[in-house]
Amino acid sequence: MNHNRRSYLAVATAAIAAAGLLLSGCGTAPAASSEVQNARAALAPTGALRIGVYAGSPTSMVRDAKTGETVGIAYELGAALARDLGVRAEHVEFRRVAEVIDALKAGRVDFTFTNASPARAKDVDFTPALVQLELGYLVPNASPINMIAEIDRPGVRVGVSEGSSSFAALSKQFRNAKIVTAPSLQRAGEMLAKNEIEAFATNKGILFELADSVPNTRILAGRWGEENMAIAIPKGRGEGLAFVQKFAQRVKADGTLAAFVKRSGLRGVADADAK
Repeated sequence: MNHNRRSYLAVATAAIAAAGLLLSGCGTAPAASSEVQNARAALAPTGALRIGVYAGSPTSMVRDAKTGETVGIAYELGAALARDLGVRAEHVEFRRVAEVIDALKAGRVDFTFTNASPARAKDVDFTPALVQLELGYLVPNASPINMIAEIDRPGVRVGVSEGSSSFAALSKQFRNAKIVTAPSLQRAGEMLAKNEIEAFATNKGILFELADSVPNTRILAGRWGEENMAIAIPKGRGEGLAFVQKFAQRVKADGTLAAFVKRSGLRGVADADAK
């Protein structure tokens, strides 16, 4: 009896000790490296990574038609970076991309994924381009316009997102067509459906999404330019830029970016051999 009691006490003591070690291990997270700590302080100064997104673009944020899940390259890349930093991902939604850029410039958001135009590079810092998209036009099915070369004519009204890089580019290209700005992609679709504009111009990733939601429209063949999509952060974030550059290289090399692109349903990726 005494022998059994001593055996029971020995087993119980060992179990309690093991449980204590297990609980101790669970309660102690490995310390972040100094590189991560410095990047966290630079990139997420509020304690969360604020990710600037706008609805309607697969490169930013869309809703999966089958599952209802929110996806998009900026949406998911930002969340992945937040995990690497060990902070909460906070998605901040805007009506259009120009508002996201303004928020980056003002330090009200910390991250987005957008066209790395030379004009924007004066105001925010970019990684090297990760995705290249064709720029094109969406027109009504009944439109007499069948080629990109037919756009720049008197009486043709071309919609663009207010403050977009398409506005800046086409303002320099057009000699005859009139540019009409839209405050949101939803409004752009309404303008096209109501014949308030003859065409809408932006990258084909967005155009395909609009074509799905605006009946009786088509995307013209060819392209009038390209957009080089990259991660953007506010200027002056110190060691954060180097950390983001490494992050961009890794997600492109290990297939993470490709998975996000596929899940977003992005179409209109530029073919380097296309003319």
